[in-house]
Amino acid sequence: MFIFGSILSPWAWILILVLALVLFGPGKLPELGKGLGKAIRGFKEEMKGKEDQSVE
Repeated sequence: MFIFGSILSPWAWILILVLALVLFGPGKLPELGKGLGKAIRGFKEEMKGKEDQSVE
């Protein structure tokens, strides 16, 4: 079981945000977010490419 009952609870997100601010600082967070977004987009594109290859 999770401490907060659900990982998607507002308190869990607040805790994650506070920890990120403490660990990385406010100046580094936009850069980290941009990198995470690129990684997610790349993963989605690769998964879509694999689906297209398996259909052929």
